[in-house]
Amino acid sequence: MLKSFRYNELTEADQNRLIQRNTDPNNHIQESVTSILEQVKTRGDEALRDFASQFDKVELEKLSLDKADIELLASTINRDQQRALEIAFHNIHRFHSFQLKGERVVETMPGVKCWREARPIERVGLYIPGGSAVLPSTLLMLGIPARIAGCKEIVVCSPPQKDGKINGFVAYCLLLLKIDRIYLVGGAQAVGAMAYGTESIPKVDKIFGPGNQYVTKAKSIIQGQTNVSIDMPAGPSEVLVIADDSANPAYVAADLLAQAEHGVDSQAVLVATSHSLVEQVNRELEKQIGVLPRQEFARKAIANSYAVVTETLVQALAFSNAYAPEHLIIESDDWQSLVPGIVNAGSVFLGHLTPESAGDYASGTNHTLPTSGYARSYSGVSVDSFIKKITFQHISEEGLQQIGTTVEILAELEGLQAHKNAVSIRKSENNL
Repeated sequence: MLKSFRYNELTEADQNRLIQRNTDPNNHIQESVTSILEQVKTRGDEALRDFASQFDKVELEKLSLDKADIELLASTINRDQQRALEIAFHNIHRFHSFQLKGERVVETMPGVKCWREARPIERVGLYIPGGSAVLPSTLLMLGIPARIAGCKEIVVCSPPQKDGKINGFVAYCLLLLKIDRIYLVGGAQAVGAMAYGTESIPKVDKIFGPGNQYVTKAKSIIQGQTNVSIDMPAGPSEVLVIADDSANPAYVAADLLAQAEHGVDSQAVLVATSHSLVEQVNRELEKQIGVLPRQEFARKAIANSYAVVTETLVQALAFSNAYAPEHLIIESDDWQSLVPGIVNAGSVFLGHLTPESAGDYASGTNHTLPTSGYARSYSGVSVDSFIKKITFQHISEEGLQQIGTTVEILAELEGLQAHKNAVSIRKSENNL
């Protein structure tokens, strides 16, 4: 199960090795993804069909499903399942709807007014992972804030199933979001299709969505090579659990496995205040993992994971901030005292009764989050991710009189005479 390390015995180099994950030291992923993107760029739809055959093992007659197809597939799920998706939709929509707020006009000097206004990104691309698990919840997490922001066009890509379609859960989410087309493209090739555009798939302005290391690498490459931006580097899922002797070992094990079952490249880290707790959690892991349908994935992910034993919760939080986890769970009676010290984390789950899976599905917060240490500098997806804010200013005659001389002096000291003249001519024409 989890191999353990003592925090006080870790050198700086040891800690740096522990917090590194999902690296590509030999550039194998980089080379593979670069080749895929180049083929999509030059061959378009033909390349997408070839990749569907190669990676998804399906021969596609068409690269998309339309509204009629979506409605038919959505009708295949039962009412309880529809209702669960509706509740999740409502909670996610409610949480995100409070994020879209106007800003005040600021008068920086008499007659000089400045403000910002939000505008939606016009065309966005949403990547919904498939592969070993199809994630309708991710479609809600991305589609809802895009709708709230007012994006004019939402392009959705997701890998096809063996029958060349999508499952009914994703289809029902499309209906809830009022999206009437989905493109049957997965992996790095989907990122390329949305970045460059093909005969069937429109080019977008910004690409959203988590994925494996190939998807994450593709997003990084296109951001550097095109004018298409990305939400964040969101790769294989990860969790860090801080736990002390007040924690329930069964809960801790369940939370670690909830991430481990995502895939073999997921990581689940336990930071515990006693070695005894690590041993108890390991026993629970062995007990719980044996009944999981996806235990093969979970076992490999756990083998790639570890525990760190600290003497205090303060040390535990220090390690967590260095790791910068996508998901941080604090299973301690004393969780409130730790909140002010949390500096780096994508999303935080507090107390013994707050499993990370609640945030994955239905509490309302977004589950598209930065991974691999990017929580040091990135936030999770929100309505803000789907808008840009434009600054405005208006200067009256009084304002020009107030600010004009300052601008002239600053332009002159920078040697930019035309900048100065743009003010001076107005002052002269208006006798200021």
